[in-house]
Amino acid sequence: MKAFHLVGPAPFYTNSFLLISDAGNAVVIDPAAEVQEYDKILKEHGGKLSLILCTHGHYDHVGSAGVLSREWGAKLYCEPADCRGTQLLPLKGSDSGYEEGEVIPLDELSFTVWHTPGHTEGSVVLLCGSYLFVGDTVFQGSIGRTDLEGGDSRKMDESLRKFAALPVPAEAQVLPGHGDFSTFGQEAATNFYIKNALRNA
Repeated sequence: MKAFHLVGPAPFYTNSFLLISDAGNAVVIDPAAEVQEYDKILKEHGGKLSLILCTHGHYDHVGSAGVLSREWGAKLYCEPADCRGTQLLPLKGSDSGYEEGEVIPLDELSFTVWHTPGHTEGSVVLLCGSYLFVGDTVFQGSIGRTDLEGGDSRKMDESLRKFAALPVPAEAQVLPGHGDFSTFGQEAATNFYIKNALRNA
């Protein structure tokens, strides 16, 4: 597998990730960067985009989803609750939402899905090997806002308790939608908001 980290444009600087399997099939998690950036990497490495996985539907995370899906014929996943008011509208929603605990395969890669509503109703986290893609649910030492459309602080607390109990190794990399990377063990042990949610259970 080859892994690439891209960053979307100002002012959000959203983290985006492109993985290419050993067989050359590729997946984009949160297509926030410019379309030509993904195209360039895929062409340089002989990759074909097969999957697009969105952790939630805010525009800064899905801005290139529609174009990439149409250009490459890639299957697009995003929770239906988050498809309103996004770039996904030209597709009349995504090809598929997520089932809790679902495993989405792509050659030697597989993505396990857990719902984590709170930042948005349709937020999810995705585990692929030692990578935990968390969107705007958890940041390094912080969490996503709950005061935007679709946000819910009560659901966020429930999701944080769920997050802390996920069957994920402590050394797994937490790859958030914005900012620096972390590890699952670090966030479970030191993130104030997770610890507070656990205390208030």
